[in-house]
Amino acid sequence: MSRRDVLRGALAAGASLTLGGSLSSCGSRGDAPRTAGGDPWRQFRGATLNFISENTAPTAAIAANIRPFTELTGIDVSIVTLELSALVQRVALDLASGQAQYQVIYADPYQVLAPYHKGLVELRSLQNDPNLPDLPGGLTDFIPTQLDAAGRFVDREKVYALPYDAPTMIWQYRRDLFDKYRDRMADDLGFDPTPGGDRTWEEYFQLAQWFNKNATADVPYGTGHQARQHDSLMNDFSNVLWSYGGDYFDNGKEVGRLGATDPGPCRLGSAAAIAGAEFYNRLLGIADPASTTWDWDGVGAAFRSGRLAMCPNWHEFAASNEQVLPGKVGYAALPKGPAGTANMYGGTGIAISANTLPHERGAAWLFLVWATSPETQLANLKSKAGGGTPTRTSVYELPEVRAAERRPSSMPNMLTAAAVRQAWQPDRIGLRPKIPMWNECNTAVFTQLSRMLTGGTSPEEAMRSITSRVDRIVARGWVA
Repeated sequence: MSRRDVLRGALAAGASLTLGGSLSSCGSRGDAPRTAGGDPWRQFRGATLNFISENTAPTAAIAANIRPFTELTGIDVSIVTLELSALVQRVALDLASGQAQYQVIYADPYQVLAPYHKGLVELRSLQNDPNLPDLPGGLTDFIPTQLDAAGRFVDREKVYALPYDAPTMIWQYRRDLFDKYRDRMADDLGFDPTPGGDRTWEEYFQLAQWFNKNATADVPYGTGHQARQHDSLMNDFSNVLWSYGGDYFDNGKEVGRLGATDPGPCRLGSAAAIAGAEFYNRLLGIADPASTTWDWDGVGAAFRSGRLAMCPNWHEFAASNEQVLPGKVGYAALPKGPAGTANMYGGTGIAISANTLPHERGAAWLFLVWATSPETQLANLKSKAGGGTPTRTSVYELPEVRAAERRPSSMPNMLTAAAVRQAWQPDRIGLRPKIPMWNECNTAVFTQLSRMLTGGTSPEEAMRSITSRVDRIVARGWVA
């Protein structure tokens, strides 16, 4: 089961949740009701909120168990879930309309927050409102890098979204097969084959090749990748790019963490970036040939089916892995290259449309506070309808969460905790450019990478072609 499959299982429970649908409750444009005084959590009872989200693990968990929020506030929540590209289109149209069909928005940092941040509420105004509940733990309880990457754009003093999910790419491997063959691999290859951030990408290549040649009775391929001509390919490649010292722009860490409206010239034509592309092309040459047809769900399904000994993938697939291969999977930080290690972060925040009316805005704030609270994040972590992993430091410090890092675990995503802690370190986290025109740049990246992988162009030609295309996109600027 993929996390999309799990999500679909939540449709019958909790919130009114529609896959790709429209909301029937949006015909009128009146503000939400408000009753002054009394319990601040009940002041907007009778209101209805519409939440548009990508079909992600925490949204599945919330949809399956929305009743606690409704009982706390008297507010009904309708949830529309879409694939990300469709969500971006829907949000852009809604923000441009001047109205708020969707009061609460899953604000992808690169395709929603960066280009449309002016259409989102600056959340400190609500956090400072004495009539509204405070964020438990305040903003400082959120993991700092994630608050910047998912919640801010350029200006450190403004917060447009609260960190909601935190998928991060890590090394997932068949622990049972590594245990079985460890001594043989060590003798044949001359190094400790234990996966982790101390292994190099060259060693990863050798491990994959060893499985291809020596363990086909147990597993057909040593590695597989999410290398379809799709956003997934950019994610998979970027881990290698950064570890080889390449980057999309100068000051890549800052452009990824806080963002930029004008990032300057593209740097994918550098010697380091080309070296990363050459290695990635060579690695895909020994990977499962179906890799060029897979996104993250595809490679995740192949791994769970026993087709791959290892793969880079988002850490939240651990919940599905443990259902199908209980106790047989290990998790580690991705390998390092000549410049270190990098683990792509794919987290997103939830935001409020600036088109909301005053009481709608207050009701939406209640939902943001509740949905990102430690209590809800802990419930999501335990949920069988999706899960997700916390974005708050305090949740990771809870004794029951600490205990779940070891098998047997009632919170299988926590089995990745040691790996993601390493991956989230400021010098290891991988942050793609947070710029308003990233969506178009991203398309240029994965289109040319796909040509490279299918033999249509060389790594150097692909990198130089992407550089030229991205420079033209950036020079054009962005007009919302």
